[in-house]
Amino acid sequence: MADNVTSLFRSTAAHSPSMAALTRESDGAGPVDFCIPCNPYFPTPAMFEELAARLRDIITYYPSSADTITAELCSLLRLPPQCVAMGNGSTELITWIDHLLVRESLAVPVPTFGRWTDQPMETGKRVDMFPLQESSGFALDLAQYAEFIRARGTRVAVVCNPNNPDGGFLHKHAVVQFMDAMADLDLVVIDESFLEFADAENEPSVVQEAMLRPNVIVLRSLGKNFGLHGIRFGYLVANPALAGRVRSMLPKWNLNSFAEYVVFMLKEHGAEYAQSLHQVRRDRMDMSGQLSSLPGLTVYPSQGNFLFVRLPVGAEGTVVRDRLLTEHRILVRECGNKIGSSSRFLRLVVRPQVDVRRLVSGLEQVLYGTSRRGAAVPEQATGTGYSSGTAAVDRLVSETNGAGTRGLAQAAGAGMPLPAAASAPAVGAGGGMPVPAAAGLPQPEARPVVREAPRPQPVPQPAPQPVPQSVPQPVPQQLPPPVPFPEPAGQSAPAAPPLAPAAAAFPTPAPLSAPMPAPAPMQAPVPMQAPAPMQAPLPPSGPTPPGVPARGGLTAAQVRGTDGLSMAPATGWPGAQSWPEAAGMGRTG
Repeated sequence: MADNVTSLFRSTAAHSPSMAALTRESDGAGPVDFCIPCNPYFPTPAMFEELAARLRDIITYYPSSADTITAELCSLLRLPPQCVAMGNGSTELITWIDHLLVRESLAVPVPTFGRWTDQPMETGKRVDMFPLQESSGFALDLAQYAEFIRARGTRVAVVCNPNNPDGGFLHKHAVVQFMDAMADLDLVVIDESFLEFADAENEPSVVQEAMLRPNVIVLRSLGKNFGLHGIRFGYLVANPALAGRVRSMLPKWNLNSFAEYVVFMLKEHGAEYAQSLHQVRRDRMDMSGQLSSLPGLTVYPSQGNFLFVRLPVGAEGTVVRDRLLTEHRILVRECGNKIGSSSRFLRLVVRPQVDVRRLVSGLEQVLYGTSRRGAAVPEQATGTGYSSGTAAVDRLVSETNGAGTRGLAQAAGAGMPLPAAASAPAVGAGGGMPVPAAAGLPQPEARPVVREAPRPQPVPQPAPQPVPQSVPQPVPQQLPPPVPFPEPAGQSAPAAPPLAPAAAAFPTPAPLSAPMPAPAPMQAPVPMQAPAPMQAPLPPSGPTPPGVPARGGLTAAQVRGTDGLSMAPATGWPGAQSWPEAAGMGRTG
């Protein structure tokens, strides 16, 4: 495997080769898997024995229809079947959501699950990417996100809670307020694929609220929390019209016999399932503590069954990934291909303590040079020893995210118009992809402690020559400026805003404290405006007002297929003690 490991990663369409491919390249035993976010404690060994005993029947005969399997799942979760659609994995449901309900544009924070950016781009939609800032621990500010959506005129909004890969969590009341503020959009999707692993709130799911709203879909996974990625099953919850629209397009037998058998056996194993989630949460705390002890390694808070970590300065993620696999038989997720991330980041799945000790030992040898091949971190205090194009990206980020537009001015040379390069690739009428801001990526020169305040820097004076008049003005007057992230208590404000996005895809950053020698409109700061209260819908400022069809698309009512949708009754909502984790309700651990 040592000679072929890099080609294995390059030849796959996914972020990592499958376990089957890795097993074929080895001596028949796969590596310890810290890559695929799966529950390691469920199903129990007794459940696997039961599945093995029925294997012949499971793979020989056709499954029941999807309606039959969905009805059994809804009986378990106490959900109305007319509000649920089951798919062959959550990615199948994302695909149908894109084809049926996304007509023009979709907004999503980045980094996030790749199908939320890739799927709509593959079908020619405009994807408005809202960069999460490393300086704030990749936390999503819903008020700023709402402001961004209004400024872009986006028609569909996506929120992942917890977010993948960083594990960021949003409380239920904030998500509900956001849903109501976006009530005029064509669609709001809340992806709760990893919510079962959260313990920050007793009842974090918004599935009940989604059923009562005309434009909200909640997406949930079964493979991740049940530890069965290979079965490929997940479901969405929405009002009857939305759920029925998706359900009507799914194949009659889109669910396989393994999915059917597992769903029908779950009702007997609710206690074991609840215990497995409780153990994952305990392991997450222990694993975070062990990883945080490694010098220069940053571990971000997570409510998923994974941890997002930043490698020490000088460590290249692809090198660390390949060496962990070839020298220690450990598979990790390197996040260089995630928009808004880079190869300095890994996502590590929460596993039992015996596996974590093996991971920590492997990282120590690879990062700090206790193995025969030397250290992946050549010089802890100075290094920029990258081995791929990530170095160039990180250097650009250090100039923009760390020094604002002043860094761009210095790099471009005196007299060069600052935003010209950013505004050139504007989104055309054909719905091209907006370029994500480099500010959403990590800085190679940053210290490993995330919450350390940036050091103020003097504002350099630009060269005296004027800006050419033929250059387009970089501040679109129709777009409101973004609200800056609040500084942590006791810290001084940075010398420049932490967000410097491309003008074609994101709101223009606040002006510099020292005005540039530019025409008059550039000299006066644009007044900052706080976002409208989340309790009420924000007034649209984009190209598609509420009730008006998006370009080549449909109104929200037309998408739903009805103008007078009746509310779904909330009777029979989950609360039965036989299944303690039904739809995130009745949490016990």
